[in-house]
Parts: sequence; structure tokens; C-alpha cells
Amino acid sequence: MTDTATSTTTDPRASGLAPFELRYLVLAAQREGNRALSRQLAPLGLTSSQFEIVLVLDSYGPITLKELGGLIVCETGSPSRIVDTLVRRGFVERATHPTDRRAVALQLTAAGKALVPQLREIDRAVDDGAHTQLDPDDLAGLARALRHYLAGSEYGAVLDRRFGADRPTLQDGDS
Repeated sequence: MTDTATSTTTDPRASGLAPFELRYLVLAAQREGNRALSRQLAPLGLTSSQFEIVLVLDSYGPITLKELGGLIVCETGSPSRIVDTLVRRGFVERATHPTDRRAVALQLTAAGKALVPQLREIDRAVDDGAHTQLDPDDLAGLARALRHYLAGSEYGAVLDRRFGADRPTLQDGDS
């Protein structure tokens, strides 16, 4: 992410933006996405943070709490509070780590694993909504711009760890 203290200022109108609009566009898009996701999750009684953690544990588990924290966007600090809730609800369990007996690993229970197909379908539906609203070139440009904006940030690193291996190879000049 660019440090505003060292960046040069350009007229936002040259980019088709009103002064100070960009931050609110990003915030509004994030809130709309969360609302769409929350509507889908309401019948399951899950929050968007719980949803993200279950899907990350499905893809990467068993993992430690610290490893989980390095793969999620929903929680800036330790995700222990959210994990505690998922443990109480019977979706996640703590067990001895498979490669380090001193460490505690988080993994999905049978009930957590049973939720995953529904959660993947919800994830797909919400993602498909963006794909239907934006043409492929606009979507690729938006993703490029957001990755560039997040480059060097904590969340940019989280997203790289989580999705970097699954991204398609881009043409020269793309980022």
C-alpha cells in the first residue's frame, strides 16, 4: 500500500473520481459484498468471519492458530475468539498438531466438514455475482489495481499466501 506521507498527489478528477471518493468506493463495495454474503449465511447462523475460517481450515487444516491468522482477512489480531465460538458450536476442534506434538492444531470436525459444500456454493454464488456485473477486462483491471494498492501491506501478504498459487499467469506488463 502506498504511504500517503511519501506519495505525490495527483488530481483525482484525472481518474474520473471526485476528491476523496476512492476510499468510499472501496468501503461501499466491501460492505455490499459483506451484505450479500451475510444474507446467504443467515440461514446457517454463521458470520462472515466464521465462514472464512471454516473455509480456510478446510483448505489448509490442520493448522495452528498462528498459521490460521496468517491466512485470513476477517480478523486483524488473533482469531482465537472466533475459533472459540466455532469450537463451542462443534464445527472446529483443537488437537495435537500432526508434525509438532507440542503445538495445538485446529481442524474441522465432522459437522464442520459437512458445512463446507454449502459454504463453497455460497462463496461461488457471491463471487459469480461480481463476474456477472463486470466484464472480464474490468474485473481483471480491478483485481490488478487492488493488488497493486495492497502490495507491501499485511493484507496483501495474507492474500498472496492464500490465493497466490491459484492465480493465473499474467501477461508481461500485468501485475
